[in-house]
Amino acid sequence: MDLNNLLHNYPAAVAMILFGIGFSNLLLQKNLIKKIIGLNIMDTAVYLFLALKGYIDGRKAPVVVDGVQSAEAYINPIPSGLVLTGIVVSVSVTALMLSLTIRLYHRYHTLDMDEISAQLKKEEK
Repeated sequence: MDLNNLLHNYPAAVAMILFGIGFSNLLLQKNLIKKIIGLNIMDTAVYLFLALKGYIDGRKAPVVVDGVQSAEAYINPIPSGLVLTGIVVSVSVTALMLSLTIRLYHRYHTLDMDEISAQLKKEEK
């Protein structure tokens, strides 16, 4: 791998590393709160990656100033809109997951997925 290419794309590499950290946290942790944190880290990595791909060096936000209407003077606003929409959805999903986690805790008195599964199997019998 070319070191110069990696240094040029280090923000994308950081986004991929963050996604990997969140994904491994989501898979390996047994605590539900830690799983939710892992999912939020993954969300943040995706938003960072989208924001990086929408940014073009030397261009400005798509707000017409001083009568400049050329499309080459502005960045693409779609990735920014996707990031904002994703953040709103992510906050809603996180709130729902936390409320369900609270309900599970009140019912099973634990946040450990293995213990909840064991208690569910006992209830089925």
